[in-house]
Amino acid sequence: MNLEQLQQKVLAAARAHPPGNRVPYAFEKRILARLNEAPAFDRAALWAGALWRAAGPCVALALLLGVWSFVGASNNAATGDEEFSQQFEQTMLAAVNENGEVW
Repeated sequence: MNLEQLQQKVLAAARAHPPGNRVPYAFEKRILARLNEAPAFDRAALWAGALWRAAGPCVALALLLGVWSFVGASNNAATGDEEFSQQFEQTMLAAVNENGEVW
């Protein structure tokens, strides 16, 4: 069917049956009663709100730790200290390097 013809038929049907001026009985009371009802408890909305509120501090903390890590690495390189990776390796292999007691 042609969309133009369909549109003309729908408009003609709407013009043939205009809306009434009568409002259903107690319509205002029903609407106001629904507005005064407490909304249903929504767990998903509660979680979503909490997660959105937590997103800002998490981003700020990540940026702060990233800057701290970058500044700490540049200070160690400037002073000639050992890198963290070398210190970590020495600490982890300290028990292996001991020549004391053998299992």
